[in-house]
Amino acid sequence: MRDLSVPNSAADEPIVAVTNLSRRFGAKKALNDVTLAVSRGCVFGLVGENGAGKSTLIKHLLGLWRAEAGSVNVFGLDPVSEPTAVLSRIGYLSEQPDLPGWMRVAELLRYTQAFYPRWDTTYAEQLLGQFSLDVGARINTLSKGQRARLGLIAAEAHRPDLLILDEPSSGLDPIVRRDILEAIIRTVTDEGRTVIFSSHLLDEVERVSDHVAMLHQGTLKLCAPLEEIKARHRRVSLRFEAPRTEPPEVAGAIRVDGAGREWTVISDARRTFAPAAAQHLGAVIVEDTEASLDEIFVAHAGY
Repeated sequence: MRDLSVPNSAADEPIVAVTNLSRRFGAKKALNDVTLAVSRGCVFGLVGENGAGKSTLIKHLLGLWRAEAGSVNVFGLDPVSEPTAVLSRIGYLSEQPDLPGWMRVAELLRYTQAFYPRWDTTYAEQLLGQFSLDVGARINTLSKGQRARLGLIAAEAHRPDLLILDEPSSGLDPIVRRDILEAIIRTVTDEGRTVIFSSHLLDEVERVSDHVAMLHQGTLKLCAPLEEIKARHRRVSLRFEAPRTEPPEVAGAIRVDGAGREWTVISDARRTFAPAAAQHLGAVIVEDTEASLDEIFVAHAGY
């Protein structure tokens, strides 16, 4: 549903617009001509292996790095030249929140509140209760999961227009991951705000995202609504009459794996692989299902 408090022209504009963005570190190209847009009110999943360029892209969105080539706009602004206007509307949580260990939980939240006029004290208290955090506890006594929860409150209690989560659940137990992925992300999108969720855990991204961008070695492999990506890929299992030593040549195949008589094909669903085609290869289709996001990424990354 359109947020009626936002003018139509503004609501239709992307929150984030990245155009032909490239970045090198020595001989390595961390980002290679990346173009993408993030719409208002969605959960935008940014996936890829460690070192794919996800954090590098996020640092450009936060204005920490200037684009070497291409452009970055957040809320229609350049985050490098107008950092205050951009960062005041962003909440950010990284894999390891940089929280001062000597502070108590309540002290950190009061300190953070001073930077955000829109800070919602009632909402912060609600999250403290939901996450069972002791406001009197020193941060250096908290577990990794508790620090992640606290970092999320600090990032979210001012109700930012854009919440950026950079590998927030890596190394955390399933309960903490559930808190981050479901309770907070859905709250944000229900209010018409936007989330960029970066992770190498593709099953989590698949569970919560509306739109997915896949990075591999700095190159954008796919960028589309999740439903569209899933609809475009099939997982087909083949059983051959006789064992094979080489992968079968299957029309529309993106990746073929297997051995002997059993082979699995990740295929382009727009090029239907019919039973007659399988029979022509000397095989039968034993299963034809929707491919998972993990299978789709592996197929396009060429592992």
